[in-house]
Parts: sequence; C-alpha cells; structure tokens
Amino acid sequence: MTTETLNIRDMCEAFDVTPRTLRFYEAKELLFPIREGQKRLFTKRDRARLKLILRGKRFGFSLEEIRQLLDLYHMGDGQEAQLSKTYVLAERHLADMEAQKAELEEAISELKEQMAWGAAKLAKLANRKSAAA
Repeated sequence: MTTETLNIRDMCEAFDVTPRTLRFYEAKELLFPIREGQKRLFTKRDRARLKLILRGKRFGFSLEEIRQLLDLYHMGDGQEAQLSKTYVLAERHLADMEAQKAELEEAISELKEQMAWGAAKLAKLANRKSAAA
C-alpha cells in the first residue's frame, strides 16, 4: 500500500469492501476522497477513517455514532474527547453484545434439550417399529 493515494480498486482490495460501500461512506460524508473527474483518490487519512468505520460497524456502532467520533478527532485536545466518547459508547455496546450472547447461549441450550428429547422420542419409535416387525 502506498503512502500517497489509492484509487477505488486498490481501496477495495486493501479493505475487502466494494466500490458501492466506499461511495456510500462518501455520500454519508464519512470519507472525503480527492476527486479528479470521475476518479476518486483516497488519502492516508481516508484509509485511517475507513479502518475506524469498519471496526465501529463490527462492534455495532451506528454510522451516526461513528461520524460523531470521527468528527471529534480534530478537537485539539489530544484526542481526549474522542477517546472519552468512544469509551462510553464501547461500554454500552459491550453490555448489549454480552446480553445478546447470554440470550443466544440460552437459546442454544434450549434447542439442544429439545433435540435430545426428539432424538430419544425417535429412538423409542424406531424400537417399537422393529419390535413389531
């Protein structure tokens, strides 16, 4: 990856995203590539922003939350405001994810119990059929 600019194809390959994704983030004013006619050139800043956008989406942050966090970068406070807000949002998202995990683990456990019951029932039915035959 160069330290200068990347075209849209190189950005897509570097971050495993589609051109449509990059255009979407540009339309949402999360990325600001240099425009040369129809050509988009992404700077090192765009690459850093995209990395944060993708990480934020992976962690369940909304695009609006991500935008707000990215906008705090240039506050001139050594990123204190950005880090502080990120931490608060991360705590909330982590709590949500842990709650979802607990619900999923409970559902998995219940499904396993039902499957075990079904397997036992099927075995009894198979035994009755073989005994009757």
